[in-house]
Order: sequence, then C-alpha cells, then structure tokens
Amino acid sequence: MPYTDFSAEEAVRRGEQIYERDLRERLEPANVGKFLVIDIETGEYEVDDDRAKARRRMVGKHPDHARYTKPIGYDAIVAIGTALRPAGP
Repeated sequence: MPYTDFSAEEAVRRGEQIYERDLRERLEPANVGKFLVIDIETGEYEVDDDRAKARRRMVGKHPDHARYTKPIGYDAIVAIGTALRPAGP
C-alpha cells in the first residue's frame, strides 16, 4: 500500500515533532553532524554518517512510507552553497 500523500510542509512538521518529542534528547550531542531519517508514519529512525545509507536502511524497512531526513543538531535540512551551522541562538 503506498504511503499517505503528505505535503512537504506536513512531512517536515511531523518529522520535527517526532524529533523534538522523542529523539533530540536521546541523539544529541553524541550524533551531531550525522544524518537522521525518520519514518513519519511509525516514528522509527536510522542514524548514519552517510545520509544515503541511513535512507536505504529505512526504505528497506518500510519502502512505501513517508520519511523525513535531517542532519542532527542543525536547523537546515539541506544547505546549498553554504556551510551548515549548529542549531541554537
């Protein structure tokens, strides 16, 4: 069964909600800079230095589910032409 058709905004909202509620405290600071892939339908996640590897593992678990990807400890999902900076004030 294909995943629910989430808008980009809804996928980000759900992913950030799961991250803040369930994962931030557990994953930071030991994994800052690694990539996190969250299945926004189940809350399952994968962490890896390599974003593609984390994504492949998650796709292997639930190929039809919607996912949210972010670098741990940073505000941006993707940066183009600039360095990522740590989240915070």
